[in-house]
Amino acid sequence: MDINRVSARDVDKQHYELVVIGSGFGSSFFLTEALKHISGRVLIIEWGDFYPWAWQIETQASSLIKPEATYSNQGEKPWNTTIALGGGTNCWYSQTPRLHPSDFATKSLYGIGNDWPISYEDLEPYYCQAEQIMSISGDPDMARILPRSQPFPQRPHKGSSVDELMKASMPDHHFIMPTARARVATENRSACCANFTCNLCPVNAKFTAQNGLAELYSHPQVDVCLKTEVKSLEYEGSTIKSARIETDGREYEVFGDMFVLGANAIQSPAILLRSDLAYGETGMGLHEQVGADVEVYLDGLGNFDGSTITTGLNYFFYDGDFRRERSACLVYFENRWPYGMRPEKGRWNEVLPLMLVTEDLPNLDNRVTVDSQTGQAVINYHGESEYAKKGVEHALANLDQLLAALPVESIHLRNWRLTESHVQGTLRMGIEGDGSVVDDHMLHHRMRNLMVVGTSTYPSCSPANPSLTAAALSIRAADLLYS
Repeated sequence: MDINRVSARDVDKQHYELVVIGSGFGSSFFLTEALKHISGRVLIIEWGDFYPWAWQIETQASSLIKPEATYSNQGEKPWNTTIALGGGTNCWYSQTPRLHPSDFATKSLYGIGNDWPISYEDLEPYYCQAEQIMSISGDPDMARILPRSQPFPQRPHKGSSVDELMKASMPDHHFIMPTARARVATENRSACCANFTCNLCPVNAKFTAQNGLAELYSHPQVDVCLKTEVKSLEYEGSTIKSARIETDGREYEVFGDMFVLGANAIQSPAILLRSDLAYGETGMGLHEQVGADVEVYLDGLGNFDGSTITTGLNYFFYDGDFRRERSACLVYFENRWPYGMRPEKGRWNEVLPLMLVTEDLPNLDNRVTVDSQTGQAVINYHGESEYAKKGVEHALANLDQLLAALPVESIHLRNWRLTESHVQGTLRMGIEGDGSVVDDHMLHHRMRNLMVVGTSTYPSCSPANPSLTAAALSIRAADLLYS
């Protein structure tokens, strides 16, 4: 992949029309739209390096920078990020459900969490654009609960025998998982080979910045400054003037008209806190989903005949007035065997692994701060809410109802999941004065030439994977800014 590389020394005291901090989903999808409109120079500043796909497969790593080296963690829960060109597009499993319409208004509907300042309808056309860019394969039946104005770019992956029974019995709740793992090979991506190592796809089937957005980094208007950390933003009044950057122990400064902060939900608030920009609830509300792993033993029904790692997605426990008391739960039907095959003769595949994933309530005490001496990000996380636990417990207690169409022999809770690797919150969207940091256009309430993109802006949690929504939000933000 060609990259217009520049060094921190090269850009010192230079001025750009647009300075983009970070290169993950938020930043990269913002650029896909912004570059249609701007005429000046763009600078991407990335703390990590470029790690080609072949290198990642050979080394079985997405970056040489360990996420735990980039922050001080005051608790035991891991917070997984990828510090590299392309950010989380390198390591994600590429599951791409949209958020449910109710997820945008949980406060208004159920009295919990925070409302988003936008609706599902506001975001829907941008969901379509993001899905087109990533060549999403998806189940058209999902439109029954997640309305859509355009078809999925690719047909859905093949479900399993289990999914066939579930779809027949629960047509309004059970669907084939939408995914950015190609069902049909594209110009730059192979078809999914279903070997279940999606974080490092060996056949380059899943969408990444390298195989899907390479033109951004070689664009004639774009410079890419790698292995460079943004330490702080300098401002006058309500305008960001420059970014102070550091590489190899030396500091430099780069100027710009517009700044886009698209580091992850740990480093983005850390940059603002080091900049003395603690507006609203900056750094507060760190959260992600809460999950559990379950194994279901089947009687006479084989599994694992689907065409990708996760075949089914079930919304039976997802939405309703119960969300006043317990969390929504999304059930993932797995096409892999994390606990091995069944040992009984002839029954090796009579097992169904499930993931139960629930929303959590953002807690202001779960937050990112910075060390006063070093400036390093510090994670203070005190655990998930009882609300989230109740959602998992309810699903566990009622799985027999969900699985009524299947010949279930027994159900086994295997473990509570340590992390979903979805770092969210800390710079949430909202209305000025309600504690939020950015508005419905994702512009900082105080610094009006600073846009924040990515999952740090999420006002509330959803059981659904967040990456597609981050991409759609960024396309929308660029569209609104430049239209």
